[in-house]
Amino acid sequence: MKNFKAILKAPVALAATCALALGLTACGGAPATEGTGSAAGSATTDQATGSFTMTDGTITFATSPDYPPFENLEDGEYVGLDMDLGRAIAEELGLECEYTNIDFDGIIPAIVAGGQADAGLSGISITPEREDQVDFSEPYYVDNQAVAVMADNADITEDNAAEALNQEGVKIAVQSGSTGESFAAENFPNAELVSFPNFTDAFAAVNSGQAVAVCGNSAVVSQMLSGAYTDLHTVYTSATGEEYAIAVSKDNPELLAKINDAIANLQEDGTLDELIAKNMG
Repeated sequence: MKNFKAILKAPVALAATCALALGLTACGGAPATEGTGSAAGSATTDQATGSFTMTDGTITFATSPDYPPFENLEDGEYVGLDMDLGRAIAEELGLECEYTNIDFDGIIPAIVAGGQADAGLSGISITPEREDQVDFSEPYYVDNQAVAVMADNADITEDNAAEALNQEGVKIAVQSGSTGESFAAENFPNAELVSFPNFTDAFAAVNSGQAVAVCGNSAVVSQMLSGAYTDLHTVYTSATGEEYAIAVSKDNPELLAKINDAIANLQEDGTLDELIAKNMG
């Protein structure tokens, strides 16, 4: 969304309006990968001497490409802010860029376990719980939370949403393991949460009547409402100021430092702002 800025450059003014939806197309099963980026340089070293990537010459990011405008698959191509950012970071490091698909709630565990990806890049907000498991890069984006319902739902409106959503019998669709899930649990404790591996499925649940509302990050909600789900609208927003960052194993401080250097360079030369403008509209 236009109001968001790369937070390394200056304080980010939280968006006043946010629409909810995380366009998520499932990504489980055997990992699908995409190789892109610049020619492999000398950025990696042999495992025995402390390689900071799994494969020499390549950095592999775990992602759940069902979360536009951050990550999505279009005609087999990885698109979105995070996907462009990953390629730009790889180029800064002189590496090839590869993406591997992992359901969102499995990304942090995969980084902790190792062997599947070097880092997680998938609209991941920094939270204390996640910081207990992984290290995070410097943040590159700030987002909020939003809730959307069917536009013809006269029972839940902007005026009464805070109370109307927090009622027994109200089902709120969320993405499993997301901050939308934890936000809904904290703010609407009387409602029933219905969790889905992919955010697209959460939106579809509202469309099909399985849930009354869907809760998630504002930028993704806005994207969904302007695309496949124009029959929904936002009734509730909260300026949570969540910082998006790249998740890296606590055992790999060298990679974390290099990613932070790359992000700083991309901010300094204006590339990060250009990528945000390109993908967020």
